[in-house]
Amino acid sequence: MNPLTRRQFLYSSTAAATCLAGINWLPAGKSPKPELTLGFSLYGMPHMKTEQALQVVADIGYDSVELCLNDDWDATPSKLNPQRRTEIANKLNATGLKLTSLMEHCDLTGSKASQQKVLERLKRAAELGHTLKPEQPPLIETTAGSGKWDDRKNEMRDNLQEWAKVAESTKTVITVKPHRGGVVDRPEQGAWLVQQINSPWIRLNYDYSHFTHRDISLEDSMRIMLPFTSFIQIKDTVQQDNKVSFILPGESGDIDYVQLLKLAVKGGYRGDICCEVSGMVFKQKGYDPVAAAKTCYQNIAPAFQQAGITRG
Repeated sequence: MNPLTRRQFLYSSTAAATCLAGINWLPAGKSPKPELTLGFSLYGMPHMKTEQALQVVADIGYDSVELCLNDDWDATPSKLNPQRRTEIANKLNATGLKLTSLMEHCDLTGSKASQQKVLERLKRAAELGHTLKPEQPPLIETTAGSGKWDDRKNEMRDNLQEWAKVAESTKTVITVKPHRGGVVDRPEQGAWLVQQINSPWIRLNYDYSHFTHRDISLEDSMRIMLPFTSFIQIKDTVQQDNKVSFILPGESGDIDYVQLLKLAVKGGYRGDICCEVSGMVFKQKGYDPVAAAKTCYQNIAPAFQQAGITRG
């Protein structure tokens, strides 16, 4: 694994020194007892009431959880009146689950006028996060949308400047995920965007499933992205007839999760490892969200022990 550049190190050290909620990065070797959490994203429980889903996730044994705020999910802010928000906050406290992230569906491309709705959406998500966990608000994670990188990168850079203002004003970290086939789909593209903004409130979401079968190694992608990463999601991919499909984390056996965890800790990451169930999986006939969550846990939990990493 190649060493960080001086610019990457200084940027990451500055972010860590600010002690902002959601940064999830420390200089390597500074934590005497590195801890990561193992989480599950409620994106994979699209038809379940949030309180019920939280109990299921806790009963399985997860440490943490991500809420999905997409419009059709139960936890979208418009569906949560003050009473529901209190009930969800109480359930989080009762189960002991750490609320690490809120999944949103925001597009980083488009005109300044079109971005106004996006900014309002981000503000609503941040407000919800602070309501549910005011002492440790979750970060917001999203992809960047579609399009051609060379055509849209400067537009996205300018829009991300406005996202950074929202993130700073609401004291909420926002992470962008490079996504297979999206406008931001390579590690270096994500790193470029974050470096252009140079704000500790704008970070990256690392998900190696979007780089597999593309001649992008685990080591290289983490070397590029980890200095700017505040959230790690995991799932697997399989390739057949030149078509890649997402499957549950650990199902393919192609991703070395023990190595992923070791590299994350060695690089200074101190955040969540969140299991994500792709829409390619949960849209299949007969999908069972509880069974899927149990399978993810059974596949990934042993990797923590094998890597010698304590779960927080």
